[in-house]
Amino acid sequence: MGWLIWSGAAVSLAGLVGLIWCIAKVWGARKAGLTDEELRVVMRKVVPLNMGALFLSTIGLLMVIVGIFLG
Repeated sequence: MGWLIWSGAAVSLAGLVGLIWCIAKVWGARKAGLTDEELRVVMRKVVPLNMGALFLSTIGLLMVIVGIFLG
C-alpha cells in the first residue's frame, strides 16, 4: 500500500499549495489598499478555491491514513 501513501501525500501537498496560494492572494489584495467592495469581490473568488484546496488536503490525508492501516 505504499503507492496509496505516496499518492495521498502528493494530493495533500497539492492542497497545501492551494491553501498557501489563497492566503497569498488575499494578503496581496489587503496590501493593495482596495476598497471594501473590491476586497469582497476578491474574497468571493478565493473562497471556493480555498474550500477546494482544503478538500484536497483532507482527502490526501485520509488516503495516507488508509494506506497506513492497510499496509
